[in-house]
Amino acid sequence: MSRRYLALSLPLLPLDRLRRLDPSLLDRPLASWAIQGPRRQLVAADAPGLVPGQTVADAQAIQPDLVLFPADPAEDAALLERLALWAMRFTPLVAVDRTEGLLLDATGATALLGGEEQFVVAVTSRFRQDGFRLRAAMASIAGAAAALARESRQDRIVPPGQERDAIAPLPLIALRLPPDMIRSLGRMGLHRIGQLCRQPRGPLARRFGRVLMDALDHATGDRPQPLQPVRPVATFQAVRHCLEPIITRPAIDQAVEALLAEICRALLEASRGARRLTLRAFRVDHRVQEITIGTGAPTRDAAHLVRLFAGKLDQLEPDLGFERLTMDAHSTDILDGLQASMARRDGASAADTAALTELLDRLEQRVAVYRMLPLESHWPEYAAAPATPHEQIVLPPDWGNETRPVRLLAEPLALAVTAELPDGTPVQLRYGSRLHRVLYCIGPERLEPEWWGHDAARPSRDYFRVQTAEGPRLWICRLGEPNVLPPRWFLHGYLA
Repeated sequence: MSRRYLALSLPLLPLDRLRRLDPSLLDRPLASWAIQGPRRQLVAADAPGLVPGQTVADAQAIQPDLVLFPADPAEDAALLERLALWAMRFTPLVAVDRTEGLLLDATGATALLGGEEQFVVAVTSRFRQDGFRLRAAMASIAGAAAALARESRQDRIVPPGQERDAIAPLPLIALRLPPDMIRSLGRMGLHRIGQLCRQPRGPLARRFGRVLMDALDHATGDRPQPLQPVRPVATFQAVRHCLEPIITRPAIDQAVEALLAEICRALLEASRGARRLTLRAFRVDHRVQEITIGTGAPTRDAAHLVRLFAGKLDQLEPDLGFERLTMDAHSTDILDGLQASMARRDGASAADTAALTELLDRLEQRVAVYRMLPLESHWPEYAAAPATPHEQIVLPPDWGNETRPVRLLAEPLALAVTAELPDGTPVQLRYGSRLHRVLYCIGPERLEPEWWGHDAARPSRDYFRVQTAEGPRLWICRLGEPNVLPPRWFLHGYLA
């Protein structure tokens, strides 16, 4: 499945921001200006006959009732980032496209809204309802989608593989090249992207350098530019959509508890613990508020995390209400399962050594109980020996680093193995009446005989970890006996 990108171009974002702050400007001609050299020039204009780059004096002569505001790039950039955060309600991968656009990685997200057309309508309609004028384009190349969104007169969806044909008629300004470069290309008779694509690359690169080549490669997909999302994608995420915007603190507390419970269940299944979590609250006015907590050690205790968030939830300002809340676990560590308690009538806990000893004594009267004692050998059958459960064992530093089976057979079973090559990995194996097809195989791991032991004359072994299509995960070995064809194979254990 090819990736799909939705590009949004907001060329009048500075004016939309001013009109949202002052609704009385809705029906009046409006423009923003900045000092360019010795003159004041228009940066954005929304009135007949006015275009960016005109001097303020010329603009006022054309539109005497024009309302002028000084440009504020910092405020415009802050608003664009807030819109990018708000757009994460549609997809977790959203990037800011320079100063006037957004790029959404819609791969896999369109199906949630019924298809690409419905996805584009859902995104653009929400922006337009809140007073933002924009154009949109969806394509399999982010650069092509951005160019189409900037220069197309209406929203467009380009099928995969047709991006080059779609951008060919666009003017070179769609590539956001420097004005001097566009004029130089125009003197050469190059006015459209399609004309530029048909030219030899060598002369263009020598004359115009990397700026032109990068812009062209990004638009055609020859060298796609990776997205830089406004927020990193979370390893674990929980989402709550509110049927009605929530405002009250009890409703927020209840939503946060539900999010943390879902996150902790996912962490438990993955044997992970959270180190840093972020709550994002999406307001109906396109503002996103964030609260982040950190923990000293990995944890998936939902009650503990609820208490950590409780002291910070007062920072949230619901205003007209939150329509969506997300909980992201960005940083996690391995957290093995822990025994919470060991109940006994007198209230003893798992940390009570005497209680554990008494439990082992009772178990030993019914079943064989032992623990593994590490031995100084890498030969599998000699690497460990059973010991009493009460014996104090000091584990070597590297004990358990290798992947070994949970059940090691006392007598390995002979296998009939089909391999790609005589010394290659197995693709099919049979033991007894069972035939297994190999899906994945990791190996070989070569084990040489220990020269100091009585097995020094034995052949070396090549071990493979095998995932079969029928389900079992096996630990098999191939004996590396010289001058013996075909090689002999054995099943030595079952992996977890």
